[in-house]
Amino acid sequence: MTSTKDDAVSDADTIELAVTEAGIALPVKVQPRARQNAIAGVHAVRLKVSVTQVPEKGKANAAVADVISRELGLKNSQISLTAGTSNPLKTFTITGTSTAELRDKIERSLESFR
Repeated sequence: MTSTKDDAVSDADTIELAVTEAGIALPVKVQPRARQNAIAGVHAVRLKVSVTQVPEKGKANAAVADVISRELGLKNSQISLTAGTSNPLKTFTITGTSTAELRDKIERSLESFR
């Protein structure tokens, strides 16, 4: 049905991507100690990412970057944590892609989540 696809498009469009000098700022809500490593939807205006790692010594941050890389088809070198090192509300900077391409990758990932 198209309603599921339309819902996913709406969800991807609600994420507040911002273009900066360094790249595209991707706001993320992290759920540590989850059952699996995956993109788990949208929380407010942020991409929700669940990771099995505990939030200590950067383990969860590294796991989030890996999930974003894998799920959105990006290289690890394109992703860097720029805000929220010790907070579940984080901002990652994404390079080497356009805002439209990144939204499309997020939309496809959210469709597979549903």
